[in-house]
Formats: sequence, C-alpha cells, structure tokens
Amino acid sequence: MNEIDNTFAEIATIIQEARENAYRKINEELILMYQRVGKFLSEKSREMNYGDGYIDSLAEYIQRQFPGIKGFNRRGLYRMKQFYETYAGNKKVAPLVTQCSWTNHLLIMSGSKSDEEREFYLRLTVKERYSKRQLERQMDSGYYERYMLSNKKLLPEPLQPQQNPFLDSYVVEFLDLPDAFHENDFRRALVKGMRHLILELVFLGNMVFI
Repeated sequence: MNEIDNTFAEIATIIQEARENAYRKINEELILMYQRVGKFLSEKSREMNYGDGYIDSLAEYIQRQFPGIKGFNRRGLYRMKQFYETYAGNKKVAPLVTQCSWTNHLLIMSGSKSDEEREFYLRLTVKERYSKRQLERQMDSGYYERYMLSNKKLLPEPLQPQQNPFLDSYVVEFLDLPDAFHENDFRRALVKGMRHLILELVFLGNMVFI
C-alpha cells in the first residue's frame, strides 16, 4: 500500500468511527426513551392502579398520533415497563444499559432465568459488541451455564464481528425512515420523534382512561 492509499485508509477510518459513534448515540437515546416510557407506565400503574385498559388506550392513542409507528402496541409498552422495572435501582448495570441494542435487551430479558444471568449476558454483549444473531447463538448454547460450571472460565465462542450492532429493525421502524437513509436523516427523525412522543405522554398522564 503506497502513501496515498495509506492516507485514504485513514480517511475511511475517520468516517467509519464517526458512523459508529452516530449509531451509538442514536441507540442511547432510544434506550433512554424506552426506559422513560417504562418508568412512566410503572409509576402510573402503582399510583392510579391502572390496568390493561390504560395500556390499550395508550397504545391506541400513540397510533393515532404516530400512524404506523412500530413497537408501541400493548405488547411493546409492557416490554418497556418490564425493561424499566428490571434495571431500576441497579447501579452496577446502569452504565451498560444504553450500550446494548433494544433487540438484545429483549433477548436477555426473555431468555435469562436470574438477575445474575441477565447481568452476565448484558456485560458480554457490550464487551463483544454482539448483534442479535450473535447473542442468540451464545444464549442458545447455554454459555452462561457452561461458564459458571467451568473451572477455567470458558471464553466466548469467536464470532464474526458485527459492523453496526445497534442498527436493528427497531431503530428504523421507530423513526419511520425509508429503506435508503443517511445519518442526518436518523438525527432529524430521532429528535422529532422523541420530542413529540414525550410531550404527548406527559399530556396523556393527565387524562383518565377506563
């Protein structure tokens, strides 16, 4: 590789690092939003003793305000509530939560049998930068159980690196982006979606549902 090629390679590295930083920031904002929505629902369910009717009404309201938005149906809202309650007050994993994609969070919550196993896979996912498929492979293989039983503490199975582990279907669906998009589209759509949804949720909290 000649000097010019080396220079080009440096530019490519700068671009790639900037792209990855953008994806991480987008993922962080999405996870924080899901956490806030989950906290909102958790607190309302305790304060007002709201049940399924409240969640159903909220899901319908969000669909009217944001037609076609994915992930905010009854099941999705309950997942956000579960997500918040799962990690609420856990200072050990708090710094890791926003470094994991929503898809991987769902896998970890549904596939772990204990708090210890959940924390184990969360730390492993962040450290190894696992995609959904990579995390599934490790969990399906029972890596946590094998690790705990191993005297030598087995290393995770080597997997092909994922270029953008945060870029999953939840990001694109929430932001309502076309198939072809750029980072600037991500940023504009994310800010717009977050602003509107949070304002509407605050307003909704003052309404009474059957």
